[in-house]
Amino acid sequence: MRNIRAVAKNTIRQAFRLKIAYVFLAVLVVLLPLMAWTMTGDGTVKGKLQTFVSYGLSLTGFLLAIFTIVVSIYTLTSDLQQRQIFMVITKPIRRFELILGKLFGVILLDAFLLLVLSAVIYGLALAIPKFGHVTQEQQAQLDNEFFTARASLKPIIPDVTEEVKQTYEKLEKSGQLSMNMTKQQILNQLQKQKELEKRAVPVGYDILWEFNNLKPIDPRKSLFIRFKYDVSINPPDLQLYSKWLVGDIRQIQYGTAMINPVFEFNRKDLIRTFYEIEVPASAVAADGYLGIAFINIPLNNTVVIFPPEDGLEVLYKTDSFTANFFRAAILIFLRLIFLAALGTLAASFLSFPVAILLCLMIFFTATVSGFVIESFDYLGQNATGIYNYTVKPLIQLIPQFDKYNPASYIVSARLIGWPLLGKVVLLMLCLQSMVPLIGAVIIFHFKEIARITV
Repeated sequence: MRNIRAVAKNTIRQAFRLKIAYVFLAVLVVLLPLMAWTMTGDGTVKGKLQTFVSYGLSLTGFLLAIFTIVVSIYTLTSDLQQRQIFMVITKPIRRFELILGKLFGVILLDAFLLLVLSAVIYGLALAIPKFGHVTQEQQAQLDNEFFTARASLKPIIPDVTEEVKQTYEKLEKSGQLSMNMTKQQILNQLQKQKELEKRAVPVGYDILWEFNNLKPIDPRKSLFIRFKYDVSINPPDLQLYSKWLVGDIRQIQYGTAMINPVFEFNRKDLIRTFYEIEVPASAVAADGYLGIAFINIPLNNTVVIFPPEDGLEVLYKTDSFTANFFRAAILIFLRLIFLAALGTLAASFLSFPVAILLCLMIFFTATVSGFVIESFDYLGQNATGIYNYTVKPLIQLIPQFDKYNPASYIVSARLIGWPLLGKVVLLMLCLQSMVPLIGAVIIFHFKEIARITV
């Protein structure tokens, strides 16, 4: 352990001698306050905060990722190229201790830089409303919709498997199946169509979502219904009239006495834009039931569609902004650990420029992993056996940075729960980071450092 600690200290000194840590820290310390001052978002204080935190966390994560890749590769390749490695391996230190020391040195430096920069972003986020001279009403909105951590409940997507199967069989019998698509592609398309049909509301009709076991922390606080709708025909001013009923809808359905309140909202909103309706938590019945009804009034003259992915969800406070921001920083830190392990692996058998190129390719692939996985799945449909046992396992070893983007959680005040964080730790730290680390230890163990000449 003493050897690993000594190598880690030396790695940190190397990084500071490289002066890249100073450059990155100086750039971000200057840029972050400038961004907080100049960014306007949608013109509101909330929009300004969302824009600043989104760009601030994204820029910090990106620059620290580049820093991690460069330092983790440089510290090992420079020792090899400048032959300083000879002075180390002649001492009583094992090669795996050298690799672990290099890795821990980079990780410790990342932890320090991330701590400083996260504290700057957090402090500026708290300061923006104070310098913006917000009203009491605006501050209350920020406390409810930004400076909080809200859990999300989404409607259960109905099972349309049987309907899809029947539709496919009808198309097959009538010879209407597309010859340019595989069976799986047609089934996927029919699946999406049927799910959209379940979320489509014709003119004059309504749709009801029901939630059970909803338990807000404080019944005196508010719930938020976040929604976005699409339409079959665009209205002239791109705005849609709507009527919402929120509460114990069962009282209306069954004509029972109105014991629990049912709140009514009449709105006019832009299509394809996210909005939130604030509802008192007293709308939730004593047994945890909450009904949400949307009525497509005749003025619209168009079918309203709620996208299955993000058309509607219920948000309610479950934790503080500070705790959520701390967990967001941990998500960034887990990325850096993976990149440090990846850089160490690349440096163990590649030259500096080639190792940088490889790591950057994997980093940018992980940043758009959703698109990459979807593309490979599409290409692999025609070669399922080969794809499943060759390319797919390799793709799954690359972390999905875009799936667990901390900025998206903080901007929308969504809870980064400990179960989610535990899942990311298990995948990114215990699995995806361990593979390159073990690879680096094995490769460096058998690496020929110098040839003996006689």
